[in-house]
Amino acid sequence: MVFPGQGSQAVGMLAALHASDAATRETFAAASSILGYDLWDLVANGPAAALNSTEKTQPAMFVSGVACYLAWHDAGGPDAFVMAGHSLGEYTALCCAGVLDFDDAVKLVAERGRLMQSAVPERQGAMAALIGLGDDVAIELCAAAAEGQVLQAVNFNAPGQVVIAGHAQAVQRAIEQAKQAGAKRAVVLPVTVPSHCDLMRPAAAALLEVMQDITFKAPRLPVIHNVSATTYGYAGDIPPVLARQLYRPVLWTDTMREFSLRAVSHVVELGPGKVLTGLTKRIDKSMTALPVFDPDSMRRAIAEVLE
Repeated sequence: MVFPGQGSQAVGMLAALHASDAATRETFAAASSILGYDLWDLVANGPAAALNSTEKTQPAMFVSGVACYLAWHDAGGPDAFVMAGHSLGEYTALCCAGVLDFDDAVKLVAERGRLMQSAVPERQGAMAALIGLGDDVAIELCAAAAEGQVLQAVNFNAPGQVVIAGHAQAVQRAIEQAKQAGAKRAVVLPVTVPSHCDLMRPAAAALLEVMQDITFKAPRLPVIHNVSATTYGYAGDIPPVLARQLYRPVLWTDTMREFSLRAVSHVVELGPGKVLTGLTKRIDKSMTALPVFDPDSMRRAIAEVLE
């Protein structure tokens, strides 16, 4: 099982599941009481600018993933034997694997979003996707375009698909240089913070302090972590790993290759959109990727996995 992160959100997501599944409605209601605002109303009605604000996106995506996970089990879906989540989605995986209680996780992801939002002044940071360049080329390009500013390759999403992040001016320089270097596409992403780069180090330090007051438990099944593409079985190892995740790259290609080494045949993406399903197909075509975001896709995925 994999869980998507920021970027997969959209106003109206999970509408069919919310209408048909009581557990989904209860999950959003419980989160709303913790957050102090109506999360489902934001997800269902927007406005998009509010939903796309990092401090609101992160609880919305986290709760959406947990809701899909609970609905999957209610519908007779089997549990995974390994999990992962992309960026914010790692928190969803940890909650579903029993590392974090739901209430604690909602508070934690909300605080994570707030800290990230406040770490860099508005419009001073940016992220961009580079399509068609190798990992090493993207890393070298960042070094050349930085010119004394922060600019790093931060998401190794699939072969030929790298996301960069840093100061907005440096990202713009990198986009121009990427096109000259032969990138098929180089586009700024619609995000409000430059995740997974050194600009997030102050947020990471503050988040580690917040996690001192939260109980972490040993996972009941393996979770592959973004920063290392490995698992951690001891609860005490997980908070510092999550802190580093804020300013270290997401090693998604390596994560999916670790799935392959564990003989995974089917990857179920629980949550809005199909981003991770698409990446799975690019990384390893031998694995069947199944997105689950509404009752129909859930029925099809459960039937295929059980078969």
